Amino acid sequence: MSNDKNNSAPAAPVLTSNFLRAIVESDLAAGTHTRTGLPPVITRFPPEPNGYLHIGHAKSICVNFGLARDFGGRCNLRFDDTNPAKEEQEYVDTIIDSVKWLGFNWESDGPDGTENHLHYASDYFEQLYAMAEYLITAGFAYVDSQSADEMAANRGNFNQPGKNSPFRNRPADESLALFRAMRAGQFPDGAHILRAKVSEDAMAAPNMNLRDPAIYRIRHAHHHRTGDAWCIYPMYDYTHPISDALENITHSVCTLEFQDHRPFYDWLLETLSAGGFFRLPVPRQYEFARLNLTYVVTSKRKLRQLVDEGIVDGWDDPRMPTLVGLRRRGFTPDSVQLFCERIGVTKSDGWIDMSTFEGCLREDLDPKAPRASAVLRPLKLVIDNFADGESVACESPVHPHFPERGLRSFPLTKHLWIEEDDFMEVPSKGYFRLYPPSGDKPGSRVRLRYGFVVECTGFDKDENGKVVAVHCNYFEDSRSGTDGSATYKVKGNIHWVSAATALEAEVRLYDRLFTIPQPDAGGKDFKLALNPNAKEVVRAYLEPGMAAALPEQRFQFERHGYFIADHVDSTPGKPVFNRIVTLKDSWAAK
Repeated sequence: MSNDKNNSAPAAPVLTSNFLRAIVESDLAAGTHTRTGLPPVITRFPPEPNGYLHIGHAKSICVNFGLARDFGGRCNLRFDDTNPAKEEQEYVDTIIDSVKWLGFNWESDGPDGTENHLHYASDYFEQLYAMAEYLITAGFAYVDSQSADEMAANRGNFNQPGKNSPFRNRPADESLALFRAMRAGQFPDGAHILRAKVSEDAMAAPNMNLRDPAIYRIRHAHHHRTGDAWCIYPMYDYTHPISDALENITHSVCTLEFQDHRPFYDWLLETLSAGGFFRLPVPRQYEFARLNLTYVVTSKRKLRQLVDEGIVDGWDDPRMPTLVGLRRRGFTPDSVQLFCERIGVTKSDGWIDMSTFEGCLREDLDPKAPRASAVLRPLKLVIDNFADGESVACESPVHPHFPERGLRSFPLTKHLWIEEDDFMEVPSKGYFRLYPPSGDKPGSRVRLRYGFVVECTGFDKDENGKVVAVHCNYFEDSRSGTDGSATYKVKGNIHWVSAATALEAEVRLYDRLFTIPQPDAGGKDFKLALNPNAKEVVRAYLEPGMAAALPEQRFQFERHGYFIADHVDSTPGKPVFNRIVTLKDSWAAK
């Protein structure tokens, strides 16, 4: 048996044109971002370290790192760690692991060796603060002392312009003194906030994001990197463009919900450039449609609810759309990259069916996964005319399409395990597996895959009337691969494992977590759509060689689907298997 864990490096991508690549190509042709000593394209992936990444983040990762890869640039990984109340080092660590697992990194060969382009917004706290002081002194920001409720009421709405804060014309030196006192910890949370003044009539702007947006708030919370050095923290809309400019980002690519934030992004960088903080050209922001995938929820709040209420077994539960969950389920980095490339990049929101994702997975696994025999719902088969203690070695290919990968061997003995549904006491029309003699009709004949043809002779039931064993006789001259096998014409071909040597193992049969495509659409309770059959645990019997399966090694269990040895619960010689995906889409008819 091969020990290949099926974790080969991602294949070279097949590039598909999209509007982002067209923008980059145009900029390269025009030399828009040509700068001495810097790559022509620099992108970034800027997650908040307040949760686990999910499949939607995978699209952003592939877009940002993919653009940098395809155009000879680099992509920075930057943590937007500006909300210490919700951030933890645990999330930083899992995000780093997930991005690496997907096949991307932020290191490049620089003149002095390897350059590490891992950044944190907290790296720039002093610079962000200094720029905020400049905005105050230049008349572009002021300290507002309204309560949160007063600010909300005066902000207006989409149909009503806002009202200027009574503190909007506060003298710059007074705002500056208050801002410094805020930093010194002299005020409680919510006492004051720093707001930008984009224009004199900003509170009437149709774009709500331009109505004197908040750029600093007081938050007395311990930061996982800076400790208690700060008690004021910058807002995302303020931090993001400045961090991009400090890192010489050329193309700041994000999802469509940030489209209305772009005017502030541009205003802030233009204003700070005029103040001497940045040289032109500054970064430009571009938006693309986020990934909406059926049969999942990606809201952090709802995912946390699933975990906290014990509906799933943690963030890495194989039913979860988190990247740690997809990894444990058995999805491959290549399949995720293939999926993200195949669905494309557009500016229009839409839904992608889960079958597309699973199709990419099957496409990736089929040529990679070695085959194995497994019986998931076992029923004893007794070959009555097979000698007790006798064993015949049977062979089958590790992979039917790649003979160079060799053969696997397993024994055929008197007592076997077969699937329960490979026997029917009273066969239905078109049933070609095992059934007993009836009247003057003999029992059915089937081939034991890679073994002999057998004929059903009877069955045993327990005191409750349940079939517990099937009996048959075998034909000694019918062994697969021999000349005599060709004389036996049977329609049924079933798989099996030897009861004497089979590996008994826990197998978890995972399926989609929800029963409807959009479980949280329309504000309905998403938990009402939970799939009660999303996880089933069975005691299965596997061919003996599977005892050597390594954690995260993937297989095709013939007839059943693709499975992975769980890297959390497996132990040497006792693997636990998770079903990755069935061989065919079983949801299409549903």
